Amino acid sequence: MNPLIEVNNLSTYFESGAGTVKAVDDITFRIHEGETVCIVGESGCGKSITAMSIMGLVEGPHGKVVSGQIRFGDKDLLKISKEEMRRIRGNDISIIFQEPMSSLNPVITIGRQIMEPLMLHQKLNKKQAYVRALELIELVGIPRAEQIAASYPHQLSGGMLQRIMIAMAISCGPKLLIADEPTTALDVTIQAQVLETLRQSKEQSNMSIMLITHDLGVVAEMADYVIVMYAGKIVEEGDVEELFERPKHPYTRGLLKSKPVIGQRTEQLYSIPGQVPSPFELSESCYFHDRCEKCIPICRTRQPQLKEVESGHRAACWLYEEEAEA
Repeated sequence: MNPLIEVNNLSTYFESGAGTVKAVDDITFRIHEGETVCIVGESGCGKSITAMSIMGLVEGPHGKVVSGQIRFGDKDLLKISKEEMRRIRGNDISIIFQEPMSSLNPVITIGRQIMEPLMLHQKLNKKQAYVRALELIELVGIPRAEQIAASYPHQLSGGMLQRIMIAMAISCGPKLLIADEPTTALDVTIQAQVLETLRQSKEQSNMSIMLITHDLGVVAEMADYVIVMYAGKIVEEGDVEELFERPKHPYTRGLLKSKPVIGQRTEQLYSIPGQVPSPFELSESCYFHDRCEKCIPICRTRQPQLKEVESGHRAACWLYEEEAEA
């Protein structure tokens, strides 16, 4: 099956007075039609910058995509014009940002904000767009659609705003929906409703989802395929069941160990020792070596490459290089 979107050797850097930050460093992955791919990792690992790079939103004097290719259909999104990218953004590829209150215009009604992409991309008139906006509000499980459409963002709860963001994102029937931490700061009941809304939207249109999260519970519930990032690099990837049952990279194992398990009593949850390295002090070593319980001498001097360790399961770890050589 041909991938819907293919990211090849993508690197996005930011310049600062202290040096260069390699926010995303030479990553490659693909997403197929109807597939949910979860990108997981600690804050600052490059998840959101990967999404912003795909959407063409890394701009300005300090940050830019320095290399790579983002194939979407027959186009390389890094080489098309800004006007062509605007036609794709919000239409073929949509994004749900992490904080809906800062993503919605506080002085424009909810209905008007849902109508805008419909009028821009679908060429609907105001009446048609309004009718469709009401349908979308109901589709994401919010009652009293006309009242909600006439409301302003500050009049709605966080969970309702996040579902409005989903309504806006799916309004034009995108092929790919990028959801950046869509359930952050929501209670578990609302979180479940938001995830169910995403799942139903996917099933109705065979839409692909790129879901960014640090919550392994969300990953287990939603993902078909999982990508684990650390310090701007992909350290492991594979099918969700395979990765949860047989994690290969010590970092992935640490993440899974740190999650509480129902029915198990423990006085203190496991936490990965040490700190994420400073982006200004990254060397040619494995970035995880000083936090790793399995560290061997070569980890301190050379960086491992992402390689297949089992069928369809890849990891960047010298432990498997050593086993292969043996």
